[in-house]
Amino acid sequence: MSDSKLASGEAGEALAAPAPNARKTPFNVLIVGVGGQGVIMVSKVLAALAQWRGFEVKQSEVHGMAKRGGSVFSHVRFGERVWSPTIAKGEADVLIALEWAEGLRWLPYLKPATGIFICDTKRIVPPFACLNRKPGAPMRYSRETAEQVANYVAEGYAIDATTMAEELGNERAANVVLLGALSTALDFPIADWESTVSEFVPKKTIAVNLEAFRLGRTWIAEARSPAPANGSPPLLPLAEVPFTPRLEINAAWCKSCDICVKMCPERCLRLNDDRIAELANPEKCTGCRLCEWLCPDYAIRVHLEAQGKAAEEAAR
Repeated sequence: MSDSKLASGEAGEALAAPAPNARKTPFNVLIVGVGGQGVIMVSKVLAALAQWRGFEVKQSEVHGMAKRGGSVFSHVRFGERVWSPTIAKGEADVLIALEWAEGLRWLPYLKPATGIFICDTKRIVPPFACLNRKPGAPMRYSRETAEQVANYVAEGYAIDATTMAEELGNERAANVVLLGALSTALDFPIADWESTVSEFVPKKTIAVNLEAFRLGRTWIAEARSPAPANGSPPLLPLAEVPFTPRLEINAAWCKSCDICVKMCPERCLRLNDDRIAELANPEKCTGCRLCEWLCPDYAIRVHLEAQGKAAEEAAR
């Protein structure tokens, strides 16, 4: 197995996937994540681009509103001739993961000697993973760091795509950041990538999504460069980082469905006099994110802020 390491902001080997249009055997890309992250959009962009470039394409996916907050995956295979729509274990040329634990769960599908692993470091910890409900308590969740995962992949990149997208003003563009990273592994023209991305994202978000796509490509270029002397700190499991939960509720988007109120494990939420969800008991909130995942209108976002940062903002 190759000794190339999983880059997490520091130096990494260049992506080395063979040019797909130089292969007669199908090229296999597996995209995985959690419902609501945009897994299917990534697979559709890739499938459409490959088809437009003249390849035969097969795509298989699991999705639906029932899967929001649950495991979602999509197989994309393209080549001169493709018979099956699914990728067998150990046959994925590239594994794209929009969530850390999902990426690790699907690692057996990656080609052990040549496969490329590109994973967002975002951690979505389900409520049932909590041993107790106090913020920062131990969780039944993957605790592997990027450095440990490096021992199990031929080539890998851990990229904080969610934070990068947030800094662009649109967290939902994290999947497009990963598309940009993926694009450096495939022999397709950049202009074709960008035109295809523009076809699949909402018209009002084309500019920010193209910026996110280019940011992903740039990140890979920087990961190839030598790391600074001080390097980047190793990734830490979420449970080891003290945090304070903060809820952001968009009143204009709330439809008063009451799902968040009824399903909150700690009964932190309520509908106010205008029947808009609000956090009634912030001291009880554990940041389990169940309200965020179940809201059908994306009206709630849960931020897990480092305790030092939360204290600074509270003092202002």
